[in-house]
Amino acid sequence: MSSSKQIERTAAAWLAQRDGGHWSDHDQVRLDAWLSASTAHRVAFLRLESAWQQSDRLKALGAGLPAGTLPERGQWTASPFLGSREVMNDTTRAAPASAAPRASPRSTRMGRYFGAAAALALAVSSAGMWRYLTAVEQTSYQSGLGELRLIPLADGSRATLSSDSRILVSMSRGERRIDLQQGEAFFDVAKDPGRPFVVAAGARRAIAVGTRYAVRRDAANLRVVVTEGTVRLETDTAPDRHPQPTTLLPAGSVALATSNGVLVRSGSVEEAERQLNWRSGFLAFHDTPLSDAAAEFNRYNGRKIVIGDARVAALRVGGNFRWSNVDVFVRLLEQGFPVRAEHEDERIVLYSQ
Repeated sequence: MSSSKQIERTAAAWLAQRDGGHWSDHDQVRLDAWLSASTAHRVAFLRLESAWQQSDRLKALGAGLPAGTLPERGQWTASPFLGSREVMNDTTRAAPASAAPRASPRSTRMGRYFGAAAALALAVSSAGMWRYLTAVEQTSYQSGLGELRLIPLADGSRATLSSDSRILVSMSRGERRIDLQQGEAFFDVAKDPGRPFVVAAGARRAIAVGTRYAVRRDAANLRVVVTEGTVRLETDTAPDRHPQPTTLLPAGSVALATSNGVLVRSGSVEEAERQLNWRSGFLAFHDTPLSDAAAEFNRYNGRKIVIGDARVAALRVGGNFRWSNVDVFVRLLEQGFPVRAEHEDERIVLYSQ
């Protein structure tokens, strides 16, 4: 997987080649293939192309031309964007033999493309334009009840949304931020040391640069399951409370963050993976209270399991079950436990016998 810096350099090279006047149909076919290969390629290309176009307009103003008029490419007067006070054009006389070698036109154009975005950010005071340049993507994704949804992200990462979950994705040059607004999501993070991948939920953040982990939000509680790499769990400190320590979570860790602090259980990667069996359509229970097992099934189904009394709630269950098949789960309970089920249209009520 190419890094974001490598992708931007390739995008700049394509723009410089297209701008050089020797552009063929074959070149366009190759560019279209590169753009189609990845969303990150298209994002980088469009961002640099837009920054260059906006910079052209600003340079025109700096050259003293009327608004909306672009001078011929390569012909500028003194401008804060150029860093030079010479007037240059395409017919400038040849440099003396003693002059230092000049960079090739293609490399000069590539430098301009990289510099255009920075120049525009300094020149434009509008907060909206600044967000346009720095926020590559800001999109909300949601899954329905009983639906799993795979989301390819612009940086090459992937997010898998569990049932009835919602995230807000904001990608910038300095950070990849996911606001987990509801439910649970698993993230397969593309490596990019220069841009941390931050999953935020309320006052807590699970941060990585290239790893695989899941984050689940249950009201004020947060669960993080790490299956590869290391994740840093941070908590904002309220003004009236002691600072919360940062917790490092290696692969195999399952962390539960509540109002009382962070509880970490360390185990094998295989054990952590079992916590995420929902990705393949299963729920795994091991000596789990029936009340908790019922709550898990209810996250995926419109027909709810209702616990009828305290005795049935305390029963312990284990095994792997398809979360889409509530009726089979309830039938097994009736066969193996002192449980009686009353089936209604929108719910199944469990009682102890």
